[in-house]
Amino acid sequence: MLDINPLLLSITIVVFLVLIAVLNSLLFKPLFNYMNERDASIKNDLDKVGNNDAEIAALTAQAQSIVNEAKLEAAALREKVIAEAKELAESKIEAKRAELAKDKAEFEKSLAESREDLKSSLLSQLPLFKEAVKAKFSQI
Repeated sequence: MLDINPLLLSITIVVFLVLIAVLNSLLFKPLFNYMNERDASIKNDLDKVGNNDAEIAALTAQAQSIVNEAKLEAAALREKVIAEAKELAESKIEAKRAELAKDKAEFEKSLAESREDLKSSLLSQLPLFKEAVKAKFSQI
């Protein structure tokens, strides 16, 4: 029924081995080389990413320190501006107080003068008032 032909069997084995050798040299070795290069590239990229993380952390720390310094400078500048504004306001208040004190002194002086004028006016008219009062009492 089935006869095994040794010549065909040996030729088939030789063709199979040649096919394995050709596939190994043309397909498998380049494929393995590509896979090894890809693994090395991935490892290299991961190492670079790890280095980038350290650089990013360093840059973040540097940026944070710059922000903190800027906040301190802004606070100092704000305090300086507030102090200058307070000094300016105090000087304006003192100037206004001096002006109001001057106005008050002038008002008191004019009030005293008006009082003296009124007093002298009333004293000058006192005899007339006495006469008018005597006249009224005499009518009663």
